[in-house]
Amino acid sequence: MARDLEGLLVVALEQAVAAPLCTARLADAGARVIKVERPGGDFARGYDRLVHGESAYFVWANRGKESICLDLRVAEDLALLKRMVAQADVFVQNLAPGAAERLGLGAEAVRAGNPGLIHLSISGYGDEGPYREQKAYDMLIQGESGLLSINGTPEGAARVGISVCDIAAGETAFAAVLQSLLARGIRGEGRAVEVSLFHTMADWMNVPYLQAAYGGATPPRVGLRHPSIAPYGAFDCADGRQVLLAVQSDREWAMLAARVLGQAELADDPRFATNVARVAHREAVEALIAPVLAGIDREAAMARLGAAGIACGRLSGMEDLAVHPQARRITVESPTGPVAMMARGVRFSDGEAGAGAVPALDQHGAVLRAEFGQGG
Repeated sequence: MARDLEGLLVVALEQAVAAPLCTARLADAGARVIKVERPGGDFARGYDRLVHGESAYFVWANRGKESICLDLRVAEDLALLKRMVAQADVFVQNLAPGAAERLGLGAEAVRAGNPGLIHLSISGYGDEGPYREQKAYDMLIQGESGLLSINGTPEGAARVGISVCDIAAGETAFAAVLQSLLARGIRGEGRAVEVSLFHTMADWMNVPYLQAAYGGATPPRVGLRHPSIAPYGAFDCADGRQVLLAVQSDREWAMLAARVLGQAELADDPRFATNVARVAHREAVEALIAPVLAGIDREAAMARLGAAGIACGRLSGMEDLAVHPQARRITVESPTGPVAMMARGVRFSDGEAGAGAVPALDQHGAVLRAEFGQGG
């Protein structure tokens, strides 16, 4: 079973989503992760109580960790944390900019005594610039990065329904830690790493940014449509469900016209023969497709589109995902019982380590205080 990071110690002074997701990935890979929580715990524990009393976000992003509750205003607790960091391979923190330095936990201070340490800071806007002190929650970053300007419908913007900026930053941070571990193996030294939600999402926004900056064409908000491809979107079926289809080449359009619409001549119609023409006549394109799919159930539509070689999918709800035949699941223990959740989007040929348990608040506090005490 793949436990590639076994033997590595990660100390995480973390809360919310981005940093915990990064360290959950490290724990999945076999690292020992010590989660340091504030008095009262990571506030993500209180986001909801929907997983038989636990928070869905907390369960997802904190499996496989040890929990200790420390009050860093207390000298003994701060000293304990510094002893942990002195022995760590990776230290992750997502305090407000400057807070780690004021506590003596900044990269320069802790790496002076532990030069092999990888010191990772995750923040909203980074450690420099006029926004460095600004609070940065996921929706705010969706707005500041321009994501909301292209997401939604012509009538208005819509927040992406998951914490996409936090998740993107957490995955980016995980990749940065792995890169830094490889670099340490080559050069023998750690480094300081900074990841911000804003810069991560600004990077993800490069395609619409480049389209606007160089082409003068900001992508419009088009809902489930695509601003530069047609047909592309959702269509109603006879059973009240919806099917998604995407035609990305003129060859596929010809197949759709002949085998689904029963009108092969549409392949040569100058209004529809090229993608540029189809985008210009999007309403007419959709008017050709809609009545055909509206006359059959979703599964029949999927079968007909699939047989014609057209890329298609279901507009699934959570009830569909729960029984999806392609889904992989894992079971994670939590303080209130086992939780079945979706597995990671990666598989290894030599197997995967089982997911560790979600810790109760300060579950490992006594053991960790003894391990990292004055003589630890």
